[in-house]
Amino acid sequence: MKKKLYNIAITLAFSSATVFGAASVRAQDVASFYKGKTISVVVGFSPGGGYDLYARVVAKYLSTHIPGEPTLIAQNMPGAGSLRAAMYLYSVAPKDGTAIGIFSRGMPLSPLFGLPGAHFDATKFTWLGSVTKDTVTCISWKTSPVKAWADLFQTEYRAGGEGKGADPDVYATLIKNSFGAKVKLITGYAGSSNISLAMERGELDGMCGISYSTLRSTHPDWLKNKDVNLLVQGALEKDSEMPNVPFMLDLAKSGEQKQMLRLTLAPQAMARPFVAPPGVPAERAKALQKAFDDTMKDPDFLAEAKRLNLDVNPMSGQQVSELLTSLYATPKPLVQQAKAALGY
Repeated sequence: MKKKLYNIAITLAFSSATVFGAASVRAQDVASFYKGKTISVVVGFSPGGGYDLYARVVAKYLSTHIPGEPTLIAQNMPGAGSLRAAMYLYSVAPKDGTAIGIFSRGMPLSPLFGLPGAHFDATKFTWLGSVTKDTVTCISWKTSPVKAWADLFQTEYRAGGEGKGADPDVYATLIKNSFGAKVKLITGYAGSSNISLAMERGELDGMCGISYSTLRSTHPDWLKNKDVNLLVQGALEKDSEMPNVPFMLDLAKSGEQKQMLRLTLAPQAMARPFVAPPGVPAERAKALQKAFDDTMKDPDFLAEAKRLNLDVNPMSGQQVSELLTSLYATPKPLVQQAKAALGY
């Protein structure tokens, strides 16, 4: 009996050592691959906006948490509201783990809504995670006659856009089609920073689809000096920092419309999504996902995020994947209503 127990103990010890050894070898393989390499961080927008800022701050700290500590370099790839970047990451970028990126939070639902050119399956991306959830807003510049939600039904509101599928275009179209707001969408700007300049010059009344976190981090002076008017907010939950700003779900005229709005606003839960292409080798994908999760807990990253007024309320890659799987299971009639509201 003692001999039998001894043999079992030896077998278990050998098995544990084998498993541990295999894991150690895999970790060494990942570190060996990344050592001395460069990872491109593709940003689907022009420099100066909220997505660009999040990308650069995350990239600064992500490297230290990836085995082998590769160099991360941000590469701006604006176009069609970040569709260009999404398609590049899905179809063209290397699938060996040396390319990651960030694009519009609404972009993963673009194929579901039938956005022209959105030829990708969002559920097949290698999702690293999202830095935070957010609340989308529509704003107007201080010189615009549109100063409150009610004004949108009396006066034309010239809103800047970037292209179909981009947040400014999506939410400007949403409030026009769902609520009857007098929105004139002027699209084709390279990014939110370009729209901001046009707004300040008086070419536009304002923009929709700008995150409250972006206002706080890149335009705190606008809020402090009351240079902009907050017209409406959209998310699955009302932001406590904007108690007097109308909430889209509260404005819904029916239960059915509220359901449709929930579908279109769901991406706010994954407001700053980071991805790698489909097909990244499993061990490297796991290493990148773990590195992202570890970065979200990094004291130095959190300190810099606080200094820059960047919100950090992360979702893991698995949570993002599960959210998208549930959204893609939405009944077709509801999806058709959302498509109509978004102008697709």
